[in-house]
Amino acid sequence: MNPSPLSSTNPGRAAPAPWAPAPLASHGRFPYQAITGRADYAWPNGARLAVYLGFNIEHFAFGEGLGAELGPASPHPDVLNFAWREYGNRVGAWRCLELFDELALPAGVLINTALYEHCPELVDACLARGDELIGHGYSNAHRQGGLSEPDERALLEHCRDRIGQHAGRAPAGWLSPWISESHATPDLLAETGYRYTLNWCHDDQPVRMRTRVGDLWAIPYPQELNDIPMIMGRKMDARDFADMILDQFEEMRMQAQRQPLVMGIALHPYIVGQPYRLRHLRRALAPLAAARDRGEIWFATPGDICRHMAVSYTHLTLPTNR
Repeated sequence: MNPSPLSSTNPGRAAPAPWAPAPLASHGRFPYQAITGRADYAWPNGARLAVYLGFNIEHFAFGEGLGAELGPASPHPDVLNFAWREYGNRVGAWRCLELFDELALPAGVLINTALYEHCPELVDACLARGDELIGHGYSNAHRQGGLSEPDERALLEHCRDRIGQHAGRAPAGWLSPWISESHATPDLLAETGYRYTLNWCHDDQPVRMRTRVGDLWAIPYPQELNDIPMIMGRKMDARDFADMILDQFEEMRMQAQRQPLVMGIALHPYIVGQPYRLRHLRRALAPLAAARDRGEIWFATPGDICRHMAVSYTHLTLPTNR
C-alpha cells in the first residue's frame, strides 16, 4: 500500500518542524493604514482635493554621469542627449513659466543647486513668481543613495544653505535625484532641518514618517502622473499624457468627496517644454485652473500642504505599529 502523502516514510524519525517564515525586513517609518479608515479633515476653504505642480529643473554634467535619454545613449560626450536636456533650461522652462503665469498657477520647483552656477536667472524667475524652491540635490548626474552618511549629510546641508542664501529661507522639502535614498535619508533630512520629503509615493494623503529626531512628513509625489516614466519610459504621446492628467483629476475629485486627497503632477521642462507637448499640457492644466477659480480645489505647493498639516492637524498622530 502506498503511504499517505502526509505520513512519514521514516516512522522512527521525528517529523520535521513546520516551516516558519522569518519576518520581512521593514523600514519602520510608518505602519500600514487603509485609506478608508482614517480621520477626516479638509484643505483651506473646505476644499477636498489639493493639486500641485512638481516642476523639476535640473542640470547635468557634460560627458559623464547620469541623465534621461531621448535617443540611444552614445559614448561620452553624449551630445544628443545632453543638448536635449539643456533645451529645458534654455527654452522649455521659460515656456512653462509663461504657461503657469497665464493660468496663475503656483509651482513647487525642484532645483539642482548646480543651476546657481549654470543659469541663476532661471531660479531667480521662479523665486520672483513666488514659487516654492525645493531641494533636489546638486545635480541629477549623480545618485544620492550610494553616499556615505557623512557625505549625504553634507549634500543636504549644502543644498539647504545654498537655497536659503538665495531665497532668504531654507527649503522645507526634498526630492532626491532619481529618488535614490540610503537607509538613513529620512533621518538625515529631519536632522538637517527639512520638514517633508517627496521621495515616498505610497499614498494619496500626507503621511507622518518616524525618524531618529521626530517626525517627517511624506507629501505624495507622483510616479505615474510624471512625464519621465510616462513619456520617456512608456513612450506615451503628449496627447495621451494630457488625457491622463485630466482622467486623474476627475477620478480623484470624485474620490475626494469622501476624504481629502493630494494630486501631484511631475513635470520636466526638457520634456513638456517642447512646443507640441506644451500645447497639450495647456489643454490639461486649463480645466484645473478653472476648477481652482470656482473654489472646487486647492491649488497649492508641497510646502503649503505640509504647513497646513503641521499647523491645523497636529492631532493626527501616527497609528501604532503592529
